[in-house]
Amino acid sequence: ALSHEPQILFLDEPTAGVDPELRKGMWELVRSLRESGVTVILTTHYIDEAEQMADRIGVINHGELILVEEKAALMHKLGRKQLRLQLHDPLDAVPDVLAAHHLELAAGGNELVYNYDTQGERTGITALLADLAAAGIRFRDLSTRQDTLEQIFLQLVKEGGA
Repeated sequence: ALSHEPQILFLDEPTAGVDPELRKGMWELVRSLRESGVTVILTTHYIDEAEQMADRIGVINHGELILVEEKAALMHKLGRKQLRLQLHDPLDAVPDVLAAHHLELAAGGNELVYNYDTQGERTGITALLADLAAAGIRFRDLSTRQDTLEQIFLQLVKEGGA
């Protein structure tokens, strides 16, 4: 496939059944080809590989192309973000005064999880923190995480590309 120095390279499941060492070498080669200006069109079931390698993502569901998007835009548009608060004292349940925030209790009552939309005008985090303080709920630490491409893919396929 590479002997004629193609401008476009099609790879169909190139790492299926490949051992980890060979897989790493293949991706290094693909990265160097991409950096040299070769357009690489890749099909894979390994979503983590697509997330690492791709500039644009296409999602096929039951033989139908349901989406083609720049990876960064897709992650921003469809990815949810999550704020996790590690509580100072565990809770048995989310207090009613916090119901408007649709919090989830996790880690045996030691964490509160707040999902928010990165596209919204307001995330609601400031209001949540104020309501937590008013309710006397203290936390030790907080962290955020964004959906992975695999989570977005599963959401798209589940919803049929809607």
